[in-house]
Amino acid sequence: MSRTFYLYAKTKMYELILANFSMHVALDAAETEPIKTKLQHKTIKKSTILLDICRHICFVNKGCLRIFNTDKDGEEHNILFCPENWWAVDIASFSGQTPAFYTIAALEDTEVFYLSYNVLEQLYIEIPKLERFFRIMIQNGFNLYQNRITSNLSKSAEERYMLFQKQYPKLEQRIAQKQIASYLGITPVFLSMIRKRNS
Repeated sequence: MSRTFYLYAKTKMYELILANFSMHVALDAAETEPIKTKLQHKTIKKSTILLDICRHICFVNKGCLRIFNTDKDGEEHNILFCPENWWAVDIASFSGQTPAFYTIAALEDTEVFYLSYNVLEQLYIEIPKLERFFRIMIQNGFNLYQNRITSNLSKSAEERYMLFQKQYPKLEQRIAQKQIASYLGITPVFLSMIRKRNS
């Protein structure tokens, strides 16, 4: 492998996450390089469970993660899907480094960049713009969470399905129907009926 090709591949590797940062902050080269050196990268096999304590915040470069809770009867309730260009974290567990309430698992073979809590705290000091980025991201995530609660309380299953399609375009072609049904709070059979009505 030539050095030119290697450098090109490395640049492409970071393209999506750097574009994600640029949605809220403008990082110059002097700020970008230390972030790239601190970012860790790995591939997570489909169905792998990621945490007991949320030690990392993950950016999905390719694939899809899900965040879910398991109730006392062993039933899983999907809270959030995290496909490409999304961040995944149990924020309370990550911030306090305490046992996680939510579980994160891979719905597909998934490539992620990730940062540990201590590394991210150090980056906040070195690159203050990052603290602004994650503040905005958490604000947006909280807004999304509030809207999801309101939707579950006030909208019909069919309306929730339409919102899912808008929020996650093309994702339903990639993941199992039971996962979508869990996210919507309905049975797979009922989801199938909704799909038929809307086809």
